[in-house]
Amino acid sequence: MHKLANLRKEYSQAELELPEGEPDPLALVKSWLDDAIRAEVNEPNAMNLATVGEHGRPAARIVLLKGLENGKFEFFTNYQSHKGNDLEKNPACALTFFWPELERQLRVEGIATRLSDTRSDEYFRSRPKGSQLGAWASPQSHPIASRKLLEERYEQLENKYREAEFLPRPRQWGGFGVEPFLIEFWQGRPNRMHDRICCMPTDKKWVARRLAP
Repeated sequence: MHKLANLRKEYSQAELELPEGEPDPLALVKSWLDDAIRAEVNEPNAMNLATVGEHGRPAARIVLLKGLENGKFEFFTNYQSHKGNDLEKNPACALTFFWPELERQLRVEGIATRLSDTRSDEYFRSRPKGSQLGAWASPQSHPIASRKLLEERYEQLENKYREAEFLPRPRQWGGFGVEPFLIEFWQGRPNRMHDRICCMPTDKKWVARRLAP
């Protein structure tokens, strides 16, 4: 087994400079996402969502970004799941993207609010029918007696909606939008002298500053 302390990678693909004039971090986020898609990064929209529960305990998991609309990072989940309950009680959260093929990391801190029913309905209808059935079948994050019972529930719903093109959206399922109050761009550089540009909104405009690596 390799010693973890000896695992190292030198970063040298690109550099990152402070923007000239008023920064537009959301435009740069979209550009970085486009770069990740073009580079065929595995799951380019995968992000780590970190929340804090009512007892102050942090939790993190990978979810998929499904939209960047009206300045908010959108994702969808079961509102009764662990993360859904956390966000209802404490909407402050953090998102982290890591694209190792591009030697880039993106950090976001913000406040999550539920998306409109219209937006959640729209996205739910766009999902494959199997995913729609899964949203109905799974009491996400809650204990289940066995895998078999979950599969039986799925089969029952599959038979019930066999002739339907799509299912209605479950009331307990929908989207959150994270409005950022901090966006940090990280570009790997040689000798661990990485570039870090942090953007924060001030008086309705964004301000960027360089951070030490």
